[in-house]
Amino acid sequence: MTGTNSNSTDNTSDITVVHVMRHGEVANPDGVLYGRLPGYHLSELGRQMADRVAEHLSSRDVTHVVASPLERAQETATPIAKAHGLDLATDGRLIEADNVFQGKTFGVGDGALKKPDNWKYLVNPFKPSWGEPYVDQVVRMMAALDAAKDAARGHEAVLVSHQLPIWIVRSYVERRRLWHDPRKRQCTLASLTTFTYRGDKIVSVGYTEPARDLVPAHLLAGAKPVKGKDKAFGA
Repeated sequence: MTGTNSNSTDNTSDITVVHVMRHGEVANPDGVLYGRLPGYHLSELGRQMADRVAEHLSSRDVTHVVASPLERAQETATPIAKAHGLDLATDGRLIEADNVFQGKTFGVGDGALKKPDNWKYLVNPFKPSWGEPYVDQVVRMMAALDAAKDAARGHEAVLVSHQLPIWIVRSYVERRRLWHDPRKRQCTLASLTTFTYRGDKIVSVGYTEPARDLVPAHLLAGAKPVKGKDKAFGA
């Protein structure tokens, strides 16, 4: 049978796009894993990254912009909201993953893995035992995505969050295992992981790096670890 079902939803209005952006570079001279700690703001380079992505998205049909409550996410989202004449909303479900090593240095070459006091937190990388369970991150991030989809239905939304929660929710949607090698996350600073919905169902996932040329080489996805330079990866 041919023809159009009068009860079907218009194909254009049924498509909603939700971009989940990782914040820009943070001023972190001591190289700590800052996690959910307050007081960590974008560096000057991070502000340039935010402006670049705002420009990249300026012609898109963005009707909703929301960010994690942490300063670096709020500051990244602000120029995007401003470019579209929108108020910036806040969603606590987009916050960074909790981590027991928050406030400490923890990276290649700093000896953290040799300290007996840390061993009890490293027993189960599948959960993980050192922080917020991956499953919990999936639940809250999917809820945040669905809320944004509903708020921008038929248009586009931008959510600004953090590397680990973004990678975990993408892994879930793409049906990959949640435990992984942090060095292989495809979620560079100021990158966009884009979820396209048809109705209430995610039908595709995309990834772009509008500010790639501004990102230091050792922080690009897949880059080899550099001693003393990647202590806060995943933030």
